[in-house]
Amino acid sequence: MNLPRRAAARLRRPNLTLRGRLTLTYAVLFTVGGSALVLAMTTALYEEIFRPLPASEVPGSLDPDHDNYIGLSDQIRDAAASRLLVIALLLLSVVVALSALVGWWVAGRLLRPIADITAAARRATDATLHERLRLTGPPDELRQLGDTFDEMLERLDRAFDAQRRFVANASHELRTPLALTRAAVEVTLAKPAVTEEQWRTMAADVADATGSAQRLISALLLLARSEQAAADLVEDDLADVAAEALDQVAGRARARGLRLRTDLEPAPLPANVALLGIAVSNLLENAVRYNRDGGLLHVTTGPAGDGTVRLTVVNDGPALDPERVENLFEPFNRGDRTRRRSAPDDLPDGTGLGLSIVRAVARAHTGTATARARAEGGLSVALELPGVRPGHRT
Repeated sequence: MNLPRRAAARLRRPNLTLRGRLTLTYAVLFTVGGSALVLAMTTALYEEIFRPLPASEVPGSLDPDHDNYIGLSDQIRDAAASRLLVIALLLLSVVVALSALVGWWVAGRLLRPIADITAAARRATDATLHERLRLTGPPDELRQLGDTFDEMLERLDRAFDAQRRFVANASHELRTPLALTRAAVEVTLAKPAVTEEQWRTMAADVADATGSAQRLISALLLLARSEQAAADLVEDDLADVAAEALDQVAGRARARGLRLRTDLEPAPLPANVALLGIAVSNLLENAVRYNRDGGLLHVTTGPAGDGTVRLTVVNDGPALDPERVENLFEPFNRGDRTRRRSAPDDLPDGTGLGLSIVRAVARAHTGTATARARAEGGLSVALELPGVRPGHRT
């Protein structure tokens, strides 16, 4: 069985903390170095003491007591060498003990930022994500780790905040079609005698409300999907995607008398074709829905420099506050317009997620989606994505 082996492995390899391992490493290295120093010093001392005298220094004649002197000197040298070895070993033991204590203290000082990071990670909840470590000291590896941890907390804080707003907005938006459905049913059932026409009217109202809820749920699922990193990338052309999306909205654009202008230059890029097609379609549908009758719809594609490609959609419409344009990318944010007052009768109600999906798709492709309010009214939205690199194969 593997249990005895695991138990033996635990006995052979005790679970030491990082601080303990650093201290043990310091002590072992110092012990090995000190032992080598003592051994080398003792060896050199013995070599020097017992080195034979040169021939020129050996006396030509020996006195009768010469052998006694030689024996006594040998004993003195042996005792001195042994004493020196004992003292060296004692000093080495003291130095090793002191080095272990100093190593433990130094390791604690060096690892204090890690302890702070561990404590912050244990405290981290959705209510404490605003806290930051803000480590001080030299820009070493531990400082970089602390800064990276702070950046992670900031991203998590933004994500949790966006999730809370998204859930609140989604709950509010889903409440509307459900309330309309319930009201239509209750009003019809409250009548003492319901005609077939009234039943049909109620069914039509319920179908409309159900369709709105279905479109909203589909948009929510699409937004969740598009917020992930894009996969299954294939080489495509942004101009071709824009041309296909223009064909889809051409009928509604003609019905409103929009002046269509296109400048579709080749813009090859690696992309998830399904997500990219939805993002471009959302841009064009918004440009038609929130345009004025007889207004301008201008679509351009082409290289944007630095290896990127760009799609720009410009439309006419009411003047917008430039400071509030960025809010249009938030889920369910329709600016100063409501769904009922902004969309013409021949267009389906919007979900308020169109531009949110566009930005999510752009980020999934490591690109950007920006908007700018036009002085003459309307909006200019730019979708910028990485293009095909030279020699790239998908």
